[in-house]
Amino acid sequence: MKVVILAGGLGTRLKPFTDVIPKPLLPLGEKSLMEVQIEQLKNNGFDEIYVALNYKAEYIKSYFGDGSKYGVKVHYSQEHKPLGTCGPVSLLQDELTEPFLLMNGDILTKANFKDIYEKAVSYEDSLLTLVTKNITTPFRFGNIISDGIYVKDVQEKPDLQFEILSGMYILKPGLFNIIPKDERFGIDQLIKKMLELNMPVTKYILKEYWIDIGMVEDYEKAREFYDEHFTV
Repeated sequence: MKVVILAGGLGTRLKPFTDVIPKPLLPLGEKSLMEVQIEQLKNNGFDEIYVALNYKAEYIKSYFGDGSKYGVKVHYSQEHKPLGTCGPVSLLQDELTEPFLLMNGDILTKANFKDIYEKAVSYEDSLLTLVTKNITTPFRFGNIISDGIYVKDVQEKPDLQFEILSGMYILKPGLFNIIPKDERFGIDQLIKKMLELNMPVTKYILKEYWIDIGMVEDYEKAREFYDEHFTV
């Protein structure tokens, strides 16, 4: 099975760490973040890994090489201008001739990638399956419930519930008919385009642990979780 890992971001919100190394190489214990991803993917049957590069590309190439030390084949795709979250796969159209996993290179998760893939492939009417995650976010203010000028109730800092995109998707090759070649194109644009065309978009709700390492506090949480749940 094949996977495309998006590893070309600047990691601006993780400065000063990313001034030195690209975000996918941030250390979690004795391993880098993307190293953890690759080992998990391999254990779930993904043996062809395509890494979409931009920022500090040579660091990542030197670190992972051809992937043989992980028991997988690692290939690299170099974008020469920012292509967003979906545009990079257009550069790999000739290689991606079967359903594939697309994921961000800054995710730490205990997801069952094999189950995600098999479920998505089984949705025969859908070319795109989104992996979503239910999250709870605390609200900083008390919420007033009123009728005209009369206050009826107050909810003190209620929790807000959201179902969000997790940064993982299963795409089928038919999508290359609507993904523009070598142009900046986001996964949100792809979703909206498909809905405009009345094309079904399916989802897989992730139950396992997941964190997007977008900011320094996220990185600290990911390191703590890794130490507790990924190491023996």
